[in-house]
Amino acid sequence: MGLCVCVCACLCRSLCSLPAKLINGGVAGLVGVTCVFPIDLAKTRLQNQQGVQVYKGMLDCLTKTVRSEGYFGCYRGAAVNLTLVTPEKAIKLAANDVFRQKLSKDGHLPLWGEVLAGCGAGTCQVVVTTPMEMLKIQLQDAGRLAAQRPAPTPAQAAAPGPAPSLVGPARPAPTTRPSATAITAELLKTRGLAGLYRGAGATLMRDVPFSMIYFPLFANLNTLGRERAGGQVDVQARSPFWQSFVAGCTAGSVAAVAVTPLDVIKTRLQTLQKGEGEDTYRGIIDCTRRIMRREGPSAFLKGATCRALVIAPLFGIAQGIYFLGVGETVLGLLG
Repeated sequence: MGLCVCVCACLCRSLCSLPAKLINGGVAGLVGVTCVFPIDLAKTRLQNQQGVQVYKGMLDCLTKTVRSEGYFGCYRGAAVNLTLVTPEKAIKLAANDVFRQKLSKDGHLPLWGEVLAGCGAGTCQVVVTTPMEMLKIQLQDAGRLAAQRPAPTPAQAAAPGPAPSLVGPARPAPTTRPSATAITAELLKTRGLAGLYRGAGATLMRDVPFSMIYFPLFANLNTLGRERAGGQVDVQARSPFWQSFVAGCTAGSVAAVAVTPLDVIKTRLQTLQKGEGEDTYRGIIDCTRRIMRREGPSAFLKGATCRALVIAPLFGIAQGIYFLGVGETVLGLLG
């Protein structure tokens, strides 16, 4: 918490261009999330599969989701993401920029400084990321849990009483879909504010390494071809849109795949409702041991393809908008 306070103070004292950075991060998050959210939903459902294999892969998951829940079923939980992704992306991108400025000397930032700046950005964003993902996961996974309850046969439908389930004791079908407001109210009532921050440690373990990989890799890819005759990088030159976009996609996909095992652990810990026969976990170490023992090492890469397909365009769009200077243009029009 102290680190976050210090970072907030640094943000407040930073350059006057900070409002533009916040606008860039917010717009980038809104556009990116809207484009890739269905794939993110498939990633969550695939990562949560333990016993009953409802989905065979990403395309199978999306096809079954559209068939059973309609097209907008692919956007369950999107409202939470779209509401909170603006402050999340704004904090992440702006904090990284501020840390890079603070750690630079004479316009030069060594690799250790790039890694440290990414670490600081990943730490700051957890304040918003944890409750956002906590709520989003519950909404995204509701369809998978519903799909585990098989439809009754004609004989079962005609028989009195509840139909038996193939995966465990019969449970009545939910009459209403969960909402972010209802989940938030229940968590605050039963567990307090800490309920919204369940899995915060796992989120930190995922986001800090991600940022430590992503930001230095992006910065170096984004400066390719910008060297002067003397071999020095021209820090004043603005990268073209396509270079920022490709650099964001490449760095995002590499970082996303690298931290997928940590994302699997985080998703499992933050999922409150479990299907029949699925494990519950007491913490990061317990979750790691149970997944390894019951599902094997390959389980830690569940959803890796989906995650790369989500993160690559998400950060490609984010960095493209960020370096196009959308925020500066908006502030210029308002001023």
